This record gives sequence, C-alpha cells and structure tokens, in this order.
Amino acid sequence: MSEAVKLKLSKKDLESDQDVRWCPGCGDYAILATVQRTLAQLGIKRENTVFVSGIGCSSRFPYYMNTYGFHTIHGRAPTVASGLKITRPDLDVWVITGDGDGLSIGGNHMVHVLRRNMDLKIILFNNQIYGLTKGQYSPTSAVGTRAPSTPTGSIDHPLNPIALALGAGATFVARAADTDAKGMGKILEEAYRHKGAVFIEMLQNCPVFNDGIWEGLKDDPANKQIILAEGKPLVFANGTKGIKLGAGLVPEIVDVVNGDTSQLVVHSEKGSPLYASLLSQLVQPDFPMPMGVLYRHDKTTYDALAQQQVTDAIAKQGPGDLAKLMYSGMVWEVGADGTRH
Repeated sequence: MSEAVKLKLSKKDLESDQDVRWCPGCGDYAILATVQRTLAQLGIKRENTVFVSGIGCSSRFPYYMNTYGFHTIHGRAPTVASGLKITRPDLDVWVITGDGDGLSIGGNHMVHVLRRNMDLKIILFNNQIYGLTKGQYSPTSAVGTRAPSTPTGSIDHPLNPIALALGAGATFVARAADTDAKGMGKILEEAYRHKGAVFIEMLQNCPVFNDGIWEGLKDDPANKQIILAEGKPLVFANGTKGIKLGAGLVPEIVDVVNGDTSQLVVHSEKGSPLYASLLSQLVQPDFPMPMGVLYRHDKTTYDALAQQQVTDAIAKQGPGDLAKLMYSGMVWEVGADGTRH
C-alpha cells in the first residue's frame, strides 16, 4: 500500500468513461461498484493504483476503473502483476481473476505468487462456471454440473479456493459475496492495508450459465453463513446454533442453549494455519460458510526482499555500468567478411 496522503474522492472519480458491459443481473456489477466506492472512501491515489486481469468476464474490470490497468493473457495476471510490483514498489497492485482463469490455466501462477507472498491484492470471482466461453464447467463446479463440456454431468471433484490459498501460503485470506456490499467493503479495506499476498474469494452469480449457484447462501444468510468476528464464537441461525470441535478435531453443528457458547470455537484471524484450514472445510451443503477474514499473518514480502537485495548489491558493488557488463568476458565482433575479431 502506498503511503499517500488521503484524498477526497467520490465513487464517480473511480469510474472510467467506458460502458460497463456484463450480462444483466451479473454479480460483477455489484463488485465493481463496491470496489469503486471503497477505494474512493480510502482516498487512494489513482495514479498509484493498477488493476491487472487475465481472461474472462471478470477480467474486463480494468476497463471500468479510472486507474491504470492491464488486461493480460489467460491465467498470467499474477505474473504480470508480480513484475510490476517488483519494479514499481510504490504502486498498489490489484489482480482480478476468475475461478477458471485463476485456478485452471493460471493455477500454477496463483500458487507461486501466494507462496512468495507478493504484495498483491487478488480478488477471485467464483461463479463455478466458465462464463465468457459459454458455460463449460470450471475447477470449482460442483459434481454433477451439466454444461456444454459435461452434458451428462461433471464427475470432477471441485477445488476449494480458500484451502488452496492457505496451503500455498497467502497471508490474508477472506471470503465475501457479491450481494453483501457492507461486508465486501470492510474486507476490501482490510485487504488494502495488508502488506502481503491477499486472496479474496468473491462468491459471484452468473445469471446466464450458472444462475442461483449461491442462492441458498445469499437468500438465507442467517442459516447459511457464519459471519466471522475477531474473538467471537462461530455462531449462526441468529445465535441459536454454532460450531464446536468433536473427537479428532471434526467440526460439529450444535445447538446453543441459553446463550451458552463456551463449547464453541472462537474465531481468531491470527490463529494457526491449522485453524484457518478447518474454517476452509466448512462448505455447503453440510455447513454454513464462513464469511469475512479467515486468516491473516504478517510476513516479509517477496518484493521487499528482492528490492533489498538490489539495494545491498549497489551499496557493495556500486551502481554498475551496463556497457561495461555487455563487453566483458567472451565478447567478439563479426566483421563484414564474416570473420570474428
């Protein structure tokens, strides 16, 4: 995050002059509006902010932000963003990707950018389908998903994005829904202030090819969501149910009797990776899904370490001379007659 003086901005200041072109009812509209509103409230410097995307419906995002941006190639947004952040550490770099772009062809890039703890803010739009290419099943699609590529139903077991991010070493992991502007805004603000690899799973609806995939979770948040709060027990259903750990650290849904939450798991964003991994396994249909910041950890970033290496080398060896380097060692010139000198 750049240490910029807070500016007075409105959401309109973050809107570009491009017509927003997503399908009617697409969850991307709500995510875009919340990102614009939140960054305006934070008073960012637009000239110090960059949005980098890959390929997919979500990847049109940079066109609609009145900041700098790159619309790159399929799955490679983390790579482009990494190079940018290392060479320009003063910039705030956001990565916009989808479940297909970021977890299929770009899965390897995603794993290593998180492992290195690059100071990037990655938002992964998860609608459990390939929307741009007309509805093929994706790495996060549920077993049985019927799509043009799986007319009799997918037999793949879906990938858990949160579990992947935690396993790869992300230092800020969160989940939000496109319909919850308040919760999303809070997470974006926390992500902006975090120094390190941010991974936000954004549950997003595709009304054309996978409509209603998150319908139960969004329409019945009291019973289908656990709103995470630091130092508070994992409760849902208006506080009448909660999560405890049974034998073998197996999570169980239990009733909360007379307000007694002593047996329930208490949330800590800075808890152990083991606890965060347990949270990642609470998924539909067996459990309500945790929403909010699941995990955060402070650790030196790859880009900071790389920049320090360069600084140390210059201090030890001087600024260097490119021309001298080019003509050092085994160097020769080829004459017009083809002879070497």
